[in-house]
Amino acid sequence: MTVRVERSMTVSAPPERVWAFIADPDQRARPISVVKDWEVTNDEEATWHISLPIPIIDRTIRIETRDVERREPEYVRFVGRSKVMQVQGEHELEQTESGGTKLTNRFVVDGKLPGVERFFKRNLDGEMENLEQALRDYLEVEA
Repeated sequence: MTVRVERSMTVSAPPERVWAFIADPDQRARPISVVKDWEVTNDEEATWHISLPIPIIDRTIRIETRDVERREPEYVRFVGRSKVMQVQGEHELEQTESGGTKLTNRFVVDGKLPGVERFFKRNLDGEMENLEQALRDYLEVEA
């Protein structure tokens, strides 16, 4: 089973400011609750260390992520691979008529072990809310 979620939000900041947040691997990892640590290799690659509350998994999982498509400041797609799951994330930015930005986030998780999809089916929407709140906090501080 594959878990997919899509959410859109609109903020009053221009696309360039939203891009500064969403294209940064540090900013993408920080608000996700299961990401316990991460290492940024460069602007397009990072390693996430995640901890899933699933009985079959008793250690931190290493996920190698990399951006596979970037069109600044309008789109970034990244993929992450590990032994227990694959994840794909897309962030699409569109300038609104008022000069703000509509941000559409899409995530797809394919689990390779029992319980992974079930966990993300229950929790992925909340993780998206965490990402959205982190963006709003970032824009407030950077104003």
